[in-house]
Amino acid sequence: MDDKKPNIALNITLKRAAAPSLNPAKEVPKIEGPSRFFLGDPESPFLAPRGVWVNGTKLLVSDTGQNRVFIWHQIPESEQQKPDLVIGQSDRKNTGRNEGGDASAQSLQYPSAVWTDGKKLIVADAWNHRVLIWKEFPQQNHQPADVVLGQEDFRGNLPNREGVNSDPSAHSLYWPYGIAVSDEKLFVADTGNRRVLVFNKIPECSGQAADAVIGQENFGSKSYDPDNAIWPYGVALGPKGELAITDTQYYRVLLWDHWKDSLNQQATCLVGQPNFESNGQNQFGLSPGPNTLNWCYFAGFYKEGIFVNDTGNSRILWFEKVPKEHGVSADALIGKPDFYTGSEFGDTVFGTEKSLYWPFSFSVFPGKNQIVIADTGNHRIVLCDLQMS
Repeated sequence: MDDKKPNIALNITLKRAAAPSLNPAKEVPKIEGPSRFFLGDPESPFLAPRGVWVNGTKLLVSDTGQNRVFIWHQIPESEQQKPDLVIGQSDRKNTGRNEGGDASAQSLQYPSAVWTDGKKLIVADAWNHRVLIWKEFPQQNHQPADVVLGQEDFRGNLPNREGVNSDPSAHSLYWPYGIAVSDEKLFVADTGNRRVLVFNKIPECSGQAADAVIGQENFGSKSYDPDNAIWPYGVALGPKGELAITDTQYYRVLLWDHWKDSLNQQATCLVGQPNFESNGQNQFGLSPGPNTLNWCYFAGFYKEGIFVNDTGNSRILWFEKVPKEHGVSADALIGKPDFYTGSEFGDTVFGTEKSLYWPFSFSVFPGKNQIVIADTGNHRIVLCDLQMS
């Protein structure tokens, strides 16, 4: 290096995003209570788990990066614990996509959302472009699924059944990442086809066609229209039939007062953006705010409000009431000390384990007033007590 050349330093000032409807002097209510971490199997821990679900005492985790679903019949009390069941692999230590072979009724490839009512099990097997259903809750490891949606049979795993450039149909799927069940209806976030499919009943037969489509004019369309979800990753239903679709690429959540309205009406309002045309990451701010989102992947209704998983900002926003207007500011949050701190801050300089890092989904456990979080970037599950009445 020529020591005669001067050193040049660049000074860049980053400005925080303004909060349009939050008094900066107002203290943010604390809803995040004590937390504990769960790392999974001590001999084969989690790798980027994206899906988590709690039902009764059962804990289900989509260990996405290792192509398997782990099941515990009792929510673990220790930091690590062997699962009671593993789905998608012949052994709890195996991790290969489709077990290193072709798709089958027993294999998984990048599983995402997972759901159970304690009787049935449903898994969004995203990269096999299908949804798998077990008519009865599995009783043994590596148990094959009973029903496949999105493919003609368990051996198929092409997008829209025929390949990347093929058109969608009522029978096909393309990267289905999200699922939800309400009043025995199954909702599938068919992400790659820019739509959500509705099945009036949880299907009993493989290859069954959907009964309705949200976000497209018909089953054969996958148009790009900002009035609808561009990349619908997550779907959730509320106790009164409310619908939330998390639109990852437009950094927003679309809300309807009732899911039936979504079949022929634009969303009632948006979380994360001021209007349907806007699509800015943190609304083009250099840091987050109480009304912005960054790579959001899931939302879930709770009591009279809604949690929104703001993945790219490594936090979960809480709205005490389900918003009725665009761009409403959150009331509280989990994972960060304030609304203006993003994923990278002082506590992450030497590691991210002290806070949430790119959490993808969560499941609320009302019995314990607890939220169970897939803390994907930290390769763990976080069980967080909620300080909410």
